[in-house]
Amino acid sequence: MFHGRGGCTPSWRHLVVDWYPPLLHIISYADPGEPVIRELLSQIPGHVEAVLLQRRDLADTPMTLLRGELPQEIFAVEDGLRYALFFDRDRNVGFFPDMRVGRRLVRERAAERRILNLFAYTCGFSVAAIAGGASQVVNLDMNRNLLQVGRDNHRLNGHDLRRCSFLSHDLFKSFGKLRRIGPFDLVIIDPPGEQGESFQPHRHWPKLLQRLPELLAPEGEILAAVSSPHLGRRFLANQFETSLPTADLVESYTAGDDFPENDPDKGLHLLWFRNRNRNRNP
Repeated sequence: MFHGRGGCTPSWRHLVVDWYPPLLHIISYADPGEPVIRELLSQIPGHVEAVLLQRRDLADTPMTLLRGELPQEIFAVEDGLRYALFFDRDRNVGFFPDMRVGRRLVRERAAERRILNLFAYTCGFSVAAIAGGASQVVNLDMNRNLLQVGRDNHRLNGHDLRRCSFLSHDLFKSFGKLRRIGPFDLVIIDPPGEQGESFQPHRHWPKLLQRLPELLAPEGEILAAVSSPHLGRRFLANQFETSLPTADLVESYTAGDDFPENDPDKGLHLLWFRNRNRNRNP
């Protein structure tokens, strides 16, 4: 509902507001102060049953219920698909609203394709792909619990789990296994901005892209995403130009009008590539 992080309303750039009926989720990246909280609550209509404030500026990202009761089950609903949300186990809630354009792209282009979903998280791309008619989706993430949420998301939407697999592996130790499962018509790469030693963008993007042709079918395609306040829109393009020059850029995307950015270099950037190298590595 409100994307203050884009900086288009400077005095409110620390606030993000998401609406998951009947819950309003307010995320603050700075101390909002009691007067601001009271003002926000006074402006929220009565049909909003629950209001939850999350303080992302604090190390443990605490959540405070400002109104009502937290529903036992709550879902994000997008294009007729449901995704389970959780507000008690992580700084993220299992779903990224600004990735809607990416999920739609995958759904539109998934038919009869074999897809590899790297850094799968709760498998939102996989849900969209199966809904779009993908023949097979392989989801890979180091976090087994998040992949279980991914399974549940597929069940929520009545999907045939025989068309999905879930691998709780370290990607950089799993290329041999993935090569045996592949090749893939589409590889989705949506890593965290940075995650300790397991993923550091400047170190791990080149390592990943240099080995990606091993996993791609002839003229296989790649959807790559970056969303970080520290990495601009040229970051991904530069990585591909240097580490995978056989990949041709087909199209680039941002999160769209619902997520305005004062600085176009910031925010979510999605790039769709087609690899012109027809020969897989042995």
